[in-house]
Amino acid sequence: MSDEQLLEKIKAMRKGGKILAQVRDAVVAAVVPGVPFEKLEEIAQRELKRLGADPSFPTVEEYKWATCITKNEGCVHGIPVGKTVEFGDIITIDVGALYGGYHSDTSITVCAGECSKRVQRFVVTGVKAVDAAIAQVHAGATVYDLSLAMQSVVEGAGYRCVYQLTGHGVGKKLHMDPSIPCYADERSKKDVLYEGQTLAVEIMYTMGNPKLVLATDGWTYETEDRSLSGMHEHTVLVTKDGVEVLTASEIESQFSQSF
Repeated sequence: MSDEQLLEKIKAMRKGGKILAQVRDAVVAAVVPGVPFEKLEEIAQRELKRLGADPSFPTVEEYKWATCITKNEGCVHGIPVGKTVEFGDIITIDVGALYGGYHSDTSITVCAGECSKRVQRFVVTGVKAVDAAIAQVHAGATVYDLSLAMQSVVEGAGYRCVYQLTGHGVGKKLHMDPSIPCYADERSKKDVLYEGQTLAVEIMYTMGNPKLVLATDGWTYETEDRSLSGMHEHTVLVTKDGVEVLTASEIESQFSQSF
């Protein structure tokens, strides 16, 4: 990639990341008991269009929604159809934006209504895990460094990291190399980060057994033992000396500090 192309990419992804953060926050603000998943999907579609971006997820074959939404034991890839947010649920919102030819990706797990201190601690652990991974990002670091940071936070709190799915590179395509496991995998030491690279850093973790199974809808991955599952994700830009979080927002930051 030429210097000119790299500058074009960074400009587009910065703008796309800001748009996506606004979309994510708008959907999260609507997560209240009684709201159907379809309404949350509608908000995401509306806000993406209003802000001049397209949804990323329909670029995945046979997927037609802007969001993936899950609750409680649901971990990832939940279709936003046929379910309702109930008081005390934990809800995961995963959404992507396509802007200027480049993708960005973000997710967050939040409590609906009011959750117990035990569940609040579980939710915020995911925020801390992603923050720890992002703190490791700089040119010359390895994917292993990021994964080890996430695993240390999650397991240090008494939870388990999902091992069947990973974070990923993101840019011209929604899913690109490298894979970014939620746990420290020795094979990831060979994946060295470089300046200008963009990544979707995400933690998927569970309160119980981390094994995931495919639900009857053919999309949702949920915990086999029905234990709670969470997911937090940011799109980041690798810089020479550190990292720029492209999907950060003040509202999201306030949430992460609220427990």
